[in-house]
Amino acid sequence: MGELSSEIKQFLKSTADAIVAPGKGILAADESTGTMGKRLGNFNIENVETNRLFYRQLLFTTPNFEKFISGVILFDETFYQSSDDGTPFVQLLKNKGVKVGIKVDKGLVEIPGTDGEQTTKGLDDLAERCAKYKAGGADFAKWRCIITIKDTTHPSDKAIDNITGVLADYAMICQQQGLVPIVEPEVMCDGEHDLARCEDVTRRVLKLQYEKLKQRGLYMEGSLLKPNMVTPGLSSQKKNTPEEIARATVGVLKATVPQEVPGICFLSGGQSETESSVNLNAMNILDARPWRLSFSYGRALQASVLKAWAGVADNAIHAQHEFCKRCKLNGDATAGKYNPNDESKSAEDVAHHLEH
Repeated sequence: MGELSSEIKQFLKSTADAIVAPGKGILAADESTGTMGKRLGNFNIENVETNRLFYRQLLFTTPNFEKFISGVILFDETFYQSSDDGTPFVQLLKNKGVKVGIKVDKGLVEIPGTDGEQTTKGLDDLAERCAKYKAGGADFAKWRCIITIKDTTHPSDKAIDNITGVLADYAMICQQQGLVPIVEPEVMCDGEHDLARCEDVTRRVLKLQYEKLKQRGLYMEGSLLKPNMVTPGLSSQKKNTPEEIARATVGVLKATVPQEVPGICFLSGGQSETESSVNLNAMNILDARPWRLSFSYGRALQASVLKAWAGVADNAIHAQHEFCKRCKLNGDATAGKYNPNDESKSAEDVAHHLEH
């Protein structure tokens, strides 16, 4: 691949910096049609395009959410949808100063020669799709691979090698097409493993990930990382404090992530809304780090919103207030200023305060 032009480098760096601007993070609204069906199904909402469109419009038209959200990741369907007044969602977000992202992976496939471990497909036509999304207004992209922990056999070296290679190839293609790549190697939270096991696996994955990115010549200043936090498995008998999770996570990152990377936007990975905010805050009150620590949350920004909306149009404003509250709490957490007492404040009070 050829050397990036100075113009592309400048765009990539300024975009990545803007996404991890102080007090801001990413809304991951890139749920596939199937995943969205599961989320809507929890509230007996029919998984049809009109409902998906209404819900995404509810999010994107929330007053003041852009004070805490710097970027939104879209799914292909949403990328081409418009609001009721005819404004394309991409333009609606840009009018608010929000960067537009797009999910570009095409789902999971088994890695040959492994015991059911999976990689992510979609590299074959990625350059063409990135060019199309860039022309349509996208600023950045996201590609997710998953790493599972199971007894002493998973993840295998073969799986880690495959996944980090795929993510490195994706990242290089994105930059060539003028999109900031968000690299997402997610060590899954399912399992009985303890914090130390997650810490070891996450370190192995990120160490090899950045070795491959450096080998390929990725422009680090124009990229972002979306990792898991280092936590015990959901079925683990041992629970850890936010401080223990924070120190383990930041310790792994300091050992693996180059300081040229502008920021790290964590996924919530099975944590509750509150846990996601508390743990992010705990990391941001530790000693100084070379990169910003932010969020790229889906469920951790939307669970309360979906519950408040429940598919009833008259609930839309209350749902928007809930969204604004979660955005503010996580924005505060990126600065180490999250206050647990704010969880008990009404969403309406939070939204009203932001208005004035």
